[in-house]
Amino acid sequence: MMVQRTLPGRTLRTIGPWCFVDYYDSGEQSDSGEQSDSGEQSGVMDVPPHPHTGLQTVSWLLDGEVLHHDSVGSRAVIRPGELNLMTSGHGIAHSEESTLQSTRLRGVQLWVALPDAHRHQPPHFEHHADLPQWTDGTVRAIVLMGSLGTVASPARAYSPIVGAHVTLPAESVSELPLEPEFEHAVLLLSGAATADGVPLEIGALHYLGGSRTALPVSASSAAEVLLIGGEPFAEDLLMWWNFVGRTHEEIVHARLDWESGPSDRFGAVTGYPGGRLAAPALPNATLRARPRRPPTAG
Repeated sequence: MMVQRTLPGRTLRTIGPWCFVDYYDSGEQSDSGEQSDSGEQSGVMDVPPHPHTGLQTVSWLLDGEVLHHDSVGSRAVIRPGELNLMTSGHGIAHSEESTLQSTRLRGVQLWVALPDAHRHQPPHFEHHADLPQWTDGTVRAIVLMGSLGTVASPARAYSPIVGAHVTLPAESVSELPLEPEFEHAVLLLSGAATADGVPLEIGALHYLGGSRTALPVSASSAAEVLLIGGEPFAEDLLMWWNFVGRTHEEIVHARLDWESGPSDRFGAVTGYPGGRLAAPALPNATLRARPRRPPTAG
């Protein structure tokens, strides 16, 4: 599967509270999935149980289906236009499997960093199959997280934020309303589109900065664009493997808690027909939290 990681980057580590963005596309696959022991159909994605701390995972599909199981007992199939939102808090584990019907799997996996006041909360899971839409003529935007203009998502958020999937018909022109206190970025998902007059490239995150009240967008052919943003995240983050923390010691303890086997912290994932992922070895150095932008050289 082709995966393009656009956040974090060397020059920018967060956009608002968004701290991780992967765009992925399997391309067309044959119907070669096999039926698992649990009776589920597996396809082109098979991610065994693995842990998370200190973040929300935001799963957004463009093609295919993915089955989610987690250690708080959730089971949900996500399809295009639906949102899976998992808040890890102090700790959660989950697995992800595409179904046999997913001959092409395409989507975006994002993480939202939880602020210090909320990052140790108990974990929970939300599935939203019917999200609200902002419209401007034929241009429409599904609001995943936060709000766009006067349209607000029901998904739970812990920082001022926006996430929206914008659909632009061919030859369309529009202006997306923006919060001037936010910083924003856009990711082209399909077609040919421009933002603020700049042509976008599929899978390349285009940073817009802040202090904007509107974003001009246009499309020469039918296009899809992901808009993300939020108030600049003030806390320095330490991201290692699937953990978002603040100190080296936190990461060490989280890894030990996971490697020790099913525990009160991460629980156990039922419904996945296999073992769980082992944590990688820690580097032979002290991990340090990083600012949202590295210091300027010199």
